[in-house]
Order: sequence, then structure tokens, then C-alpha cells
Amino acid sequence: MKDIVSEEHLYLSFSHQYRNSIFPLHTSISLFLLSYCDCKLFKIFLVPTGEDADAHFVTENLLGDLEIHLISRCQLPVVVQSCCLPAVVVKDGKFCRAGLSVVLRHIIQKTYEADPSKKDVLELLGFKKTCLKACAEVSQWTRLCEINIPLAVEGFLTASPVHCQTIPPDILQLERKLGEPVRVHNDDKIRRQKLQQQKAGAKTAAPGEEATQEGKTVEIHEHPLPSLELSIAFSKLLVQEVSDAVSREPPHVRKTKTSDLPLLDHVFAEGLYFTLADIVLLPCIHQFLVSSKNRGKNLVNLPLISSWYQRVQEVPGVKKAASKCNMGLLQLRELMAAPGEQLQDFSSVPDEFQEENDDSHFTGGPRPTMTKLMENGIEAKFSPHPCPNWTLDWTNLPSAVSPGEGKMSRDRALRKQQQLNNLVAVVTKLAKPGDVIVDFCSGGGHVGIVLAHMMPSCQVVLIENKELSLIRAKDRSDELGLSNVWFIQANLDYFNGKFNIGVALHACGVATDMVIEHCIKARAAFVTSPCCYGFIQNTVKFKYPRSHQFKEILSYKEHMILCRFADQTAVQLPPERRLIGKQCMGLVDLDRAWAAEEHNYSVQVISMEPESCSPKNNMFVGIPA
Repeated sequence: MKDIVSEEHLYLSFSHQYRNSIFPLHTSISLFLLSYCDCKLFKIFLVPTGEDADAHFVTENLLGDLEIHLISRCQLPVVVQSCCLPAVVVKDGKFCRAGLSVVLRHIIQKTYEADPSKKDVLELLGFKKTCLKACAEVSQWTRLCEINIPLAVEGFLTASPVHCQTIPPDILQLERKLGEPVRVHNDDKIRRQKLQQQKAGAKTAAPGEEATQEGKTVEIHEHPLPSLELSIAFSKLLVQEVSDAVSREPPHVRKTKTSDLPLLDHVFAEGLYFTLADIVLLPCIHQFLVSSKNRGKNLVNLPLISSWYQRVQEVPGVKKAASKCNMGLLQLRELMAAPGEQLQDFSSVPDEFQEENDDSHFTGGPRPTMTKLMENGIEAKFSPHPCPNWTLDWTNLPSAVSPGEGKMSRDRALRKQQQLNNLVAVVTKLAKPGDVIVDFCSGGGHVGIVLAHMMPSCQVVLIENKELSLIRAKDRSDELGLSNVWFIQANLDYFNGKFNIGVALHACGVATDMVIEHCIKARAAFVTSPCCYGFIQNTVKFKYPRSHQFKEILSYKEHMILCRFADQTAVQLPPERRLIGKQCMGLVDLDRAWAAEEHNYSVQVISMEPESCSPKNNMFVGIPA
């Protein structure tokens, strides 16, 4: 296992050095995790991004006991050149993992696989191993940790004195987040323990008074014992059990309603436990605090971040890793406010976590909205299918090409073949030798594997966020002996390569709009089939409706009603309801098509043949003019 792991290469970008730290911050974060995990499994390459980057000085003076190699961008494996760094690629150069969260999670998993005794490292992935797993395009928390705060700190460090007088909004967003109640697995039990602790504390004398215990005078100190949250958090880190005395619940605590239980406070970034999110945030917040201190600013207006920063330092291994990375961690006295320091009012800072879901509950049927559109001359319309009877000769294809190779039922495999017939028919008409075809949200590679097998003269790239799905796709490719396929585990935003055609079969919710946007930026044709309309909602990147025509007529709420009912197309529903669902699908996709046409594209919305191949049987074909 160790031989396989050691063949992986880790590529980190290097733009500049600032106060003994390496930038961009994504690189500092990656190196900090490697030091914390004591991981030596990867061959590390530093990729200078400009002529002024003194990478030789960095490799000789700033990287502790890590062995670093220098490489120019033009020397990178071709698949890595299509991705944003950091990136990890296996030795054959076909399977790449790109983007901060994906790479960090991979480092953690490989560290544990190589040494299963490092359970504390695996715990960084959190409950159900999902920490920072959701992509930043749709998860506000991942976006805040992975993108917004690193960029905000980098901007703060390079800003002129005039522009660095106020704390960046994303830092204030983190402060607000740390003040929110914690929700964790089994929190009902922990909240009852907290209630018991509070009731026990209420029975003691007030601070500064004296109490008697078994005939002795006992002084009650002003400093309380550590909170239950702290006890639980550090008992897990130190592999200890919380006291049995705390876990026993008297009847009056056990009978308390859940709504009446005290809320839990943050100990670390995601709640009670130290996770990868803390690893990501620490180098960023450290640089921000050091810069603020050097500029004479105090952190009285960030009490939760300051407390978190001090608390993280007590985690076993953090100070050692920080020392290896030349991070001189500040102490509490260095963060104290000067007399008369005023709190900064950040109540006016927009709360993205709340704003994007303020209008998430929609009531009422779609007919008023559909009528409103009809009165303005807008109805769902579908273009004729360009090749309705085209089909692959599935019986003569290798078994690894067929979607039935997995654990699908016979009926589902047949429907999947019919769906693939539709996409492959259009792509084969559009593609020419030498084209690069990207299968976005590729899953197990049902579309990409077929295209690579059918068109060996084209390069096919499979992009998928879920590691296990992509590994299954690579296994199928290896079985077929395909040499024209790359596999990239990454969020869509971390792929920046050039391509000619983008495809996506049943990209969920907003993902369809992300795929179309990526294709428009690359001026590539697209063939996509949307799915999960009910998951569509406003995000940081996308606002609905999408097109000018729909924006002039419908509000966000009215458009969301269409999206919710567009999911009402399941075969078990009454025919009339399915028909309304199909019309809503057509309207939502018409809005998407018109939005793409605003970027000088010719777009058709087509129904797959046969329509029974899927309840979500719409298909876009977009061609740049």
C-alpha cells in the first residue's frame, strides 16, 4: 500500500513569501496539514506562478523537514495543467484530484491508510467523514472556509493602510458563525448533560462567597470549571471518557422537553470537535491576527475568533505543526484590547447563510405562475429530436461499456441505455477528431466511458466530486484499455482546461447551470440533461430566474414554485399531474436556454426518446454562434 501511495505527486502553487509564510494561503494550509499529520507519502512540487517568486529561498528556509521539488507550470502533467492547484496526481498521470478540500481530504485518508494507528487524523473528517465534502459552489460553509476567508485574508494583507481599517466581511461572517448554536449527532443527550451541569452549578454559592462542605470552609473561585462542551471536545482529542457523574441524568433533567434544553456553544469551527475546517482556518486567521497586531489593531470585536484561536493551540500536535511551518502563534495577552477600544458593529454585514434561504418555503400551485407567463406569450416549447431512432448496438459492445455493468436492475439499465443513446447521438454529430469532451458530474462514467470507447480520436475528461464513483469509472476504463480518458476529482470551479464539448447527464439542481456556465466560458458546445429541479435555489453564483425575459415577469418565489413542481413527473403520479410537471420542466429549461442565448448561443430544448427513459427527460443542445 505504501508503495502505491508514495507514487502520488502533490503540486502546490507559490506566488510570494510574506513574513516567513508561503502564499497563496491554499499552499500554506496544505503544508500545515502535512506537518500536522506527519505525512511523508507524497512527492511535493512547488510551482512558481510568477518570475518574482523566489522558490529556491522557500525550499531552503521555510519548509521544515519536508522535501520540496521545483517545477514550472509547463512541466506539469497535462491533466494537472487543466486544474487549479493544489492538485494530486497518480504516477500514470490520468487520475487527478484538484482543489483545496478534495486534496486535504485525500491527504488525511492516505495518511490513515498508511498508518491505521493515526485515528486522530481520520477524525479530522468529522462525523460520517463529511467535513468540507460538499462542494463550495453549493455549500456556503465550504465556500467560506475554502475560498472566501483565504481570499479575504490575502486581500487584507496586501491592502493599503486606508483599506485595512475595517475587518473583512468574511471574517465577521466567521465570528457570527462561531456564535450560532451547535447541532451535533446525539446533541439531545449532551444538552441534557449541560442542563444537569447548570442546575448543579446553580446550587453552589455565588462567585467570591464561601460555602461549607463536610464541616470545612471551601472558597468558590471566580473562574468556573471548564464547560461541558470543552470537556467533551478535549476528552475526544485525548481519547478519554467524560465523567460518569456527568452522564447520569436525574428524573427532572430526563423529563425536560427538548425545546427547553440549553443550546450548545462552539468549541471549534464546526461545533464540539476539532476537524479539517479548523486546519483550514488556522493559517488564515493566524495571518490576519498577526497583521492586525502589527498594525496596532486589537481583536476585542472578535472575541469568539480570538477564543477559538487560543483553543486550537491546545489541540495536541497543533503547536508542533505550526512550529514546523514557521507560524509563531500568538498568545492571549497579545490579543487583548487596549483601554477604550470600541467594538465594531457588524450587524450590517450581510449574513449569506441566512439570506440565501430566507425565501425557502413556497406555497401554492404552479397554475397562476404558468398563466402569468402565458399572458406574456411564454409557454414551454420543445424542438424536434435530431435523431430520434438512433441507438448504440449495445449487444455488441464490451460489457464494461454498458451501464448494466454495475448493480442496476435490468429495467433501470435499459432506461440508462436509452438516455445514453440520446446524448451520444448528439455528441457524435458535433464532435470531430482531436476534440476534448468533458463529462461533467460524471458519476460512474456512464456517458464518458461510452464516448471514449466510441470516439478514440477524441480526449474525454471525466469530472466528478465523489471519489468512489470516479474510481469505479477508472476501473471500467482500465478494463477496456482506454487511453484517451482523464479522471479529475474536483468541484467544477477547479477545472479550467480548454475543451470543445461539455456533456452532463442528470446534473442535479444548480449543477446544470454550473455546467452550462463552464461551457459558455470556454465557448464550447453543451449537451446536458437536467435533474432535481426542486433543489434549484439562489446561490452566491446563480440567481433565478436566469434570463432577462423571465426576470421581467416572474419573481424569485414564482420561479421556485415552477422548479418545485417540475419535479412532479414520477411515473406513479396521476397523468394530469405529470403533464403539469413536464410543462414546468419545460418552462424552467426555457429560462435556462434563453439565458444561454444571451451569450450568443443557439440552444434547443429537446425531449429524449422515448420519453419513458426517465421522468427527467429534457435535454439541452447548445452551440456557440
